[in-house]
Amino acid sequence: MGGYHPAGLSVQPAIFGIDRWKLVQRQKHLLRVTIERITMDRRSFIQRSISATTVLPVMTLGVNSGGKLFAEEAETVENAMPAIVNKRVNQSVMGWCFDPMDAVTLAGHAKRIGLVAMEGVPASSYPAITAMGLKISLTSSHGFQQGPLDPDNHAVVEAKLREGIDLAVKFGAPNVITFTGMKKAGISDEAAKRNCLAAWKRVMPYAEEKKIGLVLEHLNTRDDSHPMKGHPGYWGDDIELCADLIKSVDSPQFKLLFDIYHVQIMHGDLMRNIRRYHQIVGHYHTAGNPGRGELDETQEIHYPAVIRTILETGYQGYVAQEFIPTWKDPINALAHAAKVCDV
Repeated sequence: MGGYHPAGLSVQPAIFGIDRWKLVQRQKHLLRVTIERITMDRRSFIQRSISATTVLPVMTLGVNSGGKLFAEEAETVENAMPAIVNKRVNQSVMGWCFDPMDAVTLAGHAKRIGLVAMEGVPASSYPAITAMGLKISLTSSHGFQQGPLDPDNHAVVEAKLREGIDLAVKFGAPNVITFTGMKKAGISDEAAKRNCLAAWKRVMPYAEEKKIGLVLEHLNTRDDSHPMKGHPGYWGDDIELCADLIKSVDSPQFKLLFDIYHVQIMHGDLMRNIRRYHQIVGHYHTAGNPGRGELDETQEIHYPAVIRTILETGYQGYVAQEFIPTWKDPINALAHAAKVCDV
């Protein structure tokens, strides 16, 4: 009977004249050589991979101090080629996520990666960004806290929307963002709807004249871990409510900003909801959930399938990356997200 080696090697005492000890040594040697071949020098492997494919961040999995699995780049690899090659999706990036990086520096990285537009950056940076060949995908307005739900905000909201429309015309942006605002004591749902519609309907003739869209963003109210990961108290946290508001405004220039991250938190069923609401969608945002981080394997949304669904609806507008980077190199994170969505 043959023995059993601790390493799992079956050892025969004598085969074809080879004694037991020599056979064990030979098997050990073969095992050691095999391991050495498998665990080849990591850097040379990376370099060979880089020469054969588009250069992207090198990923490793690790465990943080809380024991949570996370992904981050093991080392910075210079992106010698754009991350985006298929160009079926008009990808943009939301600038605030990359603070404190200035907008023009971010624009340079976005251009190299292959993104075509930016948003969520100071209007003062628009001339420099557009001079680099990038578009402005969305202009800002009144913010999500000071919305038309409260009639006390109407003067400011309407003025900000008009300013956003003028900026969009000047720099070729298709849309201006708008929000419902936060719930307020004493304002019922019926009154909130009436107030929102009154303000938007006063602005829509101007938007229609200028051929600029307003896009209403649905936000989640469940994540209270960070002021930009969730918005407890926001009135427009139900996508069906937002759809009803859009239908009530009754203008082809008033549409939904479908934020994939927020919809996932509040409703899930992303692909079905994209198909259900696609006719009223004017803009998309991305981010990983939970945490509003990278579009990597530590979060639950399978972005390639989601993006393919968006394309299947015939959508030709912008999809903006709006995740908060957690990797050591946020630009590697942006390149990775762009590649994930480049279906």
